[in-house]
Order: sequence, then C-alpha cells, then structure tokens
Amino acid sequence: MRKSLLLISMMLVLATLMIGCATTGDLEKVQAQQKQIDAKADQALRDAQAAKTAADAARVKADETSVRAESAMKAAAEEREKAAAEREKAVAEREKAAAEKEKMADEKAKKAGAAFEKSMKK
Repeated sequence: MRKSLLLISMMLVLATLMIGCATTGDLEKVQAQQKQIDAKADQALRDAQAAKTAADAARVKADETSVRAESAMKAAAEEREKAAAEREKAVAEREKAAAEKEKMADEKAKKAGAAFEKSMKK
C-alpha cells in the first residue's frame, strides 16, 4: 500500500511538474512576442521622435512667420504715418498758397480801390 501510494504521489508530482513547466515551444513563442513588442516600442519611439522633430520645425517656421508678419505690420504702420505726414505737408502748402493768393487779391483790391478813388477825384 505504501508503495502504491508513493508511486501515485510520484506520478502526481511528475504530472504537475510536466503541466507547470513551459516547453521550448512556449518559450520561443514568448520570446517572439517579446521581440514583436520591442519592435513596436522602437517604432513608436522613432515615430514620436519624428513627430517631435516635425513639431519643432513647425514651431520654428511659425515663429519666423510671426516675425515677418510683425515686421510687415510695422512697415505698413510706418508707410501710413509717412503718407499722413505727406498729406499734412501738402495741405499746409495749399493753405499757404491760398493765403498768398488771398493776400495778393487783397492788395489788388486795394490798388483797384485806390485807382477808382483817384479816378473819381478827377
């Protein structure tokens, strides 16, 4: 009885060990899955680095565009100020010319009035 009990126990232990142990095929399968996971992780890392590089390049380009836009806005503002100054100068010149014409007209009117009075005295 003892021998049969010992034999049954040994068979159960061996069966448990056989079932619980991984086979070479299982190990190879796990290693293959691990390699696939590593490859996917490496690809994801490369993709992330490429995306970061692209984002950095886009940020630099956006900064350059922003600087160009700001300089264009400043140039446009300067042009508007310059045009406004030229318009003011032209208005001032026209006003000065009008004042001179008015002064000349007044002088001519005085001369004409003096000539008229002189002719009336005769």
